[in-house]
Amino acid sequence: MERFLQDSCDPKQLSPLTLAFLGDAVFEVLVREKIVCQGSRPVSQLHRLSVRDVCCKAQAAAGKAILPELTEEEAAVYQRGKNAHPGHVPQNADQTDYHEATALEALFGYLYLCGKIDRLTYLFETIQTFQHKTENDKGT
Repeated sequence: MERFLQDSCDPKQLSPLTLAFLGDAVFEVLVREKIVCQGSRPVSQLHRLSVRDVCCKAQAAAGKAILPELTEEEAAVYQRGKNAHPGHVPQNADQTDYHEATALEALFGYLYLCGKIDRLTYLFETIQTFQHKTENDKGT
């Protein structure tokens, strides 16, 4: 699969916050697709389930979970995102989590713009495996 649009764009020239802006949407589409493919549910339940995975704290944990899987290039993009200065951190977000979440979003935006959809899918599935394992660990 390729990008939706084929507009000329060099993701290496974009700021990490610009990459995170797009990556936030890419990550959310993946989460929503995963939830929708599990079957029909009331919209309120769909929203609650998506927010659980797209919130700052969950994205921060997801980013940390995939760090060992990242290539050198991906790790550099992740680090640029983590070091970005967004100007403000939402009141309900921990500053450390917010930077980690921004790093994950920057990486997902970068990979999407590079057309590396298979890699995005692999990393997203790695996150899902990590989250499933974490949920099972809490249940024991």
